[in-house]
Amino acid sequence: MKSLKQQIFRLVMTLTLLMAAGPGTAAQDGSASGYSFGDGTRKNEACLNCHGDAKKVSAASHIDRTQFDHTTHASIGCTSCHSVNPAHPDGIRTPRADCRECHQEVKQEYEGSIHAARTGCAGCHNPHQVAKPREISGHDINKMCSGCHESLEMVAKHGEWLPQAELHIKMLPCITCHTGSKGYFVGMYIVKGKDGSRFGQQELVDYQELKQMAQGGDILALIDANRDDYVSLSELRNFNKDQGHNLHLQGMMTPESASHKFEILDNRRNCSFCHTSGSAIMQTSYLALPEQNGTYRRVAVEKGAVLDALYGTPDFYMMGSTKSKNLNYIGLAVICGGLILPVGHGSLRFLTRKNRAKKEHQS
Repeated sequence: MKSLKQQIFRLVMTLTLLMAAGPGTAAQDGSASGYSFGDGTRKNEACLNCHGDAKKVSAASHIDRTQFDHTTHASIGCTSCHSVNPAHPDGIRTPRADCRECHQEVKQEYEGSIHAARTGCAGCHNPHQVAKPREISGHDINKMCSGCHESLEMVAKHGEWLPQAELHIKMLPCITCHTGSKGYFVGMYIVKGKDGSRFGQQELVDYQELKQMAQGGDILALIDANRDDYVSLSELRNFNKDQGHNLHLQGMMTPESASHKFEILDNRRNCSFCHTSGSAIMQTSYLALPEQNGTYRRVAVEKGAVLDALYGTPDFYMMGSTKSKNLNYIGLAVICGGLILPVGHGSLRFLTRKNRAKKEHQS
């Protein structure tokens, strides 16, 4: 009973303040409730004072400040997507924005996909943790898809026509094959297996663990020994051969950008789409390092790393696309060298045998 009286009292006070503030004032800045939604660096604080504290709100309503501050949505402010409701702190839920109001181009693209009738934007994206494809790992991209597409089922389904289906699914984000992706790079992520094993399930190493290994310094220094923000082949080899840790690098071929028209593309079923595309694109690789805000930063790796299948990228080697002209010439020389002995020996045997037969005939 007491709780009901308190709610009625709060509602009356809110209405009173709304009337005192004048028409439209509360809807614009929320001042009637004592919460400031004005412009400036603190424009989101009114919401994050509660939603940024896991003790004040439910898990579903909690927003990680570090991850949210990185997003474009943070820069435009909470009230751009959620209309201000002065009574909200008293338990009235604020309405959510329709993503399509801002993302018209994505809306048109997505509506033509096979997913449109099954889920909306929030079915795949957390609006408080949005990032560009290059800023998230291929593993995290696939986690979005696995919310509906069970991994073992997908391996079995792809295995009906795709050789090494499990390996492909592990090394490729789904959007690489199921969107009209443009531009590719090989992202190398730091992973580790259970008990230091290089076999079995590999997991991404998170920011906090790497930060601890770097003794509080820049985690890039774990690989970039001379700290020039550039990873050379020698540094890459030293890291992969280092027996002092159980870390190693796992590559994933990721698109620079992807459409929202998810579909089954016939050309992705053709092996030549990846495996004979030439070495120029696939030689572009980056070290992808986790950041505190949940994204990944890219650090350039010396060109040709993906060709060094033994030490450069031992967990990523794509036949065909990683071919090298120099290796082709060396291979051709080896083949020619190997043919010299049998062909030369056979030719000599043939010639000497012919001469011998001629002499015997003359005698």
